[in-house]
Amino acid sequence: MRARIGGARHNGEMNTHPLLLEALDAFARLFEEAKGCEADATGMTLATADAKGQPAARIVLLKNFDARGFVFYSHTDGRKGAELAANPQAALLFWWPHLGEAGVEVRIEGATERVSDEEADAYFAERPRMSQIGAWASEQSRTLDEREMFERRIDAFEREFEGRAVPRPADWSGTRVVPRAIEFWHGAKFRLHERWLYERGMGGDWSKRMLYP
Repeated sequence: MRARIGGARHNGEMNTHPLLLEALDAFARLFEEAKGCEADATGMTLATADAKGQPAARIVLLKNFDARGFVFYSHTDGRKGAELAANPQAALLFWWPHLGEAGVEVRIEGATERVSDEEADAYFAERPRMSQIGAWASEQSRTLDEREMFERRIDAFEREFEGRAVPRPADWSGTRVVPRAIEFWHGAKFRLHERWLYERGMGGDWSKRMLYP
């Protein structure tokens, strides 16, 4: 994964606020360190809520991040896709227990948006072929009466796309979480943790402050 730590267009203007770039740079450094000591540093908890405010959380994988936000890919018509369509706000949580004195958490909150079709197509084309087939075969979050039914769908799509590239399904794409808050939690002995919060205000300016543990 190549992270782009730089400006990005947001509401027609170049988003290069120094505190946002500082937060992204801090995340990039921690992420690189985590990739060397964690089983999968890209794993992150994604929390969503439906139109009634009922929360749900699951693990997804970070696939890209830059000044526009943090991107993951999935079906758009499964449970989380339906929740994000009804309530396009999300929270992400990274937990890297082997970093620092007693682990590091990074919390990100913000609105969500769909990545462009070009961006989704480019990422889908890089996936292993069986992962591409699986994206067609899975009716994510719907009831599956027996495992064999899924396996038959896999076989059917393998035959359908035999000898040619697998296109991206229309209901499979990327979601970008556009941060309005990024918090770094550095664990310490005796629960004397260190917390730094970066926040975007209503006017678009970012602030930085320390929090009690």
